[in-house]
Amino acid sequence: MEKTLVIVESPAKAKTIGKFLGRNYQVKASLGHIRDLPKSQFGVDVEDNFKVKYITIRGKGEILQELRNAANKANKVLLAPDPDREGEAIAWHLLKSLKIDENEKCRIEFNEITKDAIKDAIRHPRKIDIPRVESQQARRVLDRLVGYNLSPLLWRKVKKGLSAGRVQSVAVRLICEREEEIKEFIPEEYWSLLAKLTLPSKKIIEAKLIKKDDKKIEIKNKEQMDQILKDLKGKKFLVNQVKKQKKHRNPAAPFTTSSLQQEAYRKLNFTAKKTMRIAQQLYEGIDIGNEGTVGLVTYIRTDSTRISEVAQEEARKYVLGKFGKNYLPEKPRIFKNKGNTQNAHEAIRPTSIIREPDGLKSFLTRDQYKLYKLIWERFLASQMAQATLEQTTVLIGADNYQFSASGSVIVFKGFMEVYIEGKDEEEELEGPLALVNEGQDLSLAKLEPKQHFTQPPARYTEATLVKTLEEKGIGRPSTYAPTIDTILSRGYVVRENKQFFPTELGFVVIELLKEYFPDIVDVEFTASMENKLDEIEEGNIYWKNVLKEFYTGFEKELRHADQEIGKIEVQEEVSDEACEKCGRNFVVKFGRYGKFLACPGFPECRNTKPLLEEVGVNCPKCKEGQIVIRRSKKGRTFYGCDGYPECDFVSWEKPLNEQCPQCNSFLLEKNTRKGKRKVCSNKDCHYEVKANKGE
Repeated sequence: MEKTLVIVESPAKAKTIGKFLGRNYQVKASLGHIRDLPKSQFGVDVEDNFKVKYITIRGKGEILQELRNAANKANKVLLAPDPDREGEAIAWHLLKSLKIDENEKCRIEFNEITKDAIKDAIRHPRKIDIPRVESQQARRVLDRLVGYNLSPLLWRKVKKGLSAGRVQSVAVRLICEREEEIKEFIPEEYWSLLAKLTLPSKKIIEAKLIKKDDKKIEIKNKEQMDQILKDLKGKKFLVNQVKKQKKHRNPAAPFTTSSLQQEAYRKLNFTAKKTMRIAQQLYEGIDIGNEGTVGLVTYIRTDSTRISEVAQEEARKYVLGKFGKNYLPEKPRIFKNKGNTQNAHEAIRPTSIIREPDGLKSFLTRDQYKLYKLIWERFLASQMAQATLEQTTVLIGADNYQFSASGSVIVFKGFMEVYIEGKDEEEELEGPLALVNEGQDLSLAKLEPKQHFTQPPARYTEATLVKTLEEKGIGRPSTYAPTIDTILSRGYVVRENKQFFPTELGFVVIELLKEYFPDIVDVEFTASMENKLDEIEEGNIYWKNVLKEFYTGFEKELRHADQEIGKIEVQEEVSDEACEKCGRNFVVKFGRYGKFLACPGFPECRNTKPLLEEVGVNCPKCKEGQIVIRRSKKGRTFYGCDGYPECDFVSWEKPLNEQCPQCNSFLLEKNTRKGKRKVCSNKDCHYEVKANKGE
């Protein structure tokens, strides 16, 4: 009886697929790549037309021998790594290592790990897609040309342990330039005026001053505001116009890798790395009881929003049965892809909409459940009818001044019955505006003038950095999480309060690269290189021509930089605190989880200690100590007393020097999706207000 060997990347995937296939199939895992460029050598002969040297990866010898033995006993070998460039390259390396003919139809692909998808893939094997392999090879060699030439230069000129790369260096540049914008930003004063007006029903509405003499008004200082308040004294407030307008809102597209990372960060507080780790588990398969082990979501590295007709039809039947005809759009939704997407892929979706999150909750970890629920709801909502909102705008006159109040109510929820995108959650509701009529007199309860200052651009968070990299065409879906991990581990940036701050080292390296290697940190150049990699995959250009074009200029820059750059000293911040072991003053260092104190006498003295940053709040427990920022072993920020261990006060939220007006307990500052809030530390008291109320 014929035996078929199927080779996948991971043991988890092998276990899941093995259960779908009969006794005539053997499923084994390669554990990723079998061959790669050598770590201890350059591995690319630029003089011999970029000839590449591949070796068996250290530690993979036994696995390769096991695969060879299994292949020799099998009548047929099918290579089934992931359906992308990286997966195609893994399949090609396996083909070479197992001495399979290049013309053999041995490559199978599937977008989801379900019984039907696997069996269908086995019925339709194909040859290895060589242009796709060459595209991945070009990326790998480009990264080697940059990394193995630039990193040693940085070691010699700056310090050991540094690295540079096409994507990571651009990411650090973006963070550094944002920090420069913030430093150079000059705030400008402006004012706003809010009128609190009482309806006959005694309900209060709030209206904002928008015009004077039918022209948009800008209030730049207190003098102008005082004049406006003087003008409005004793004036009547009359409703001039009430406009009601129906608006429709369409659902967001199902997830791509990038949008999943952004939304999981916004809604679940997951890092990109954590999101991809959990998504991989859901993709490779979970034991869900009677059904056995099955992949719960489709392939997770994709930039496509395409949905298969089968999945759309299943979703439409589910919507019709669960919510009714009104919730179903007339035609299945088609979402447009951005730029160059690998449209052979689908968006990230559940492999079956019938598998409801709550029905699987007992089989999933807490984090798996949260992420699966997010993917399931986003996909279902994407196939539902649009929401209808009625927006009300009320224009109110007071002499020659005009105020405006607006809000909206949901007339028909549509897709919002299931899911609302993170950025849309601040839906303003109409409330008492529904009671306002044209020609109505309103009595003034209070005028609230507020002083404001323009704000600098916000620092990048994981979500906004991923979004920016995607919009600028830097990297690809699979590169975002490792890129963020690298720039943190190298000490180029630190993450504090979810925001990225560049370190002095980050600034020094980026300035050096900008001066001597402008292309490496140029956003447009890096994006154009990604487009060339796409062109290689399409078979439009030859991969080695791209390498030659790049390396010709890069080699000249390397020689020039090596001659011109002297030794660069990165100035470290010296603290007032002395090392207990040797007496030297500690210096401030940047680690994976932020700043810490280290003795400058390293390696003779290896003393380190946490950098306790005071937040200007007295300890609410001992009353004598100061609250300082601390970090857990996993890098999470929390707050504690600097008198530890004598005082053991700790809190995940920042304590405030304020007491609750209801129960006299101390208040905490809490970050929510609605912004910063002041909440009572007493769990039995539910006092909560906006943190910036009255500012």
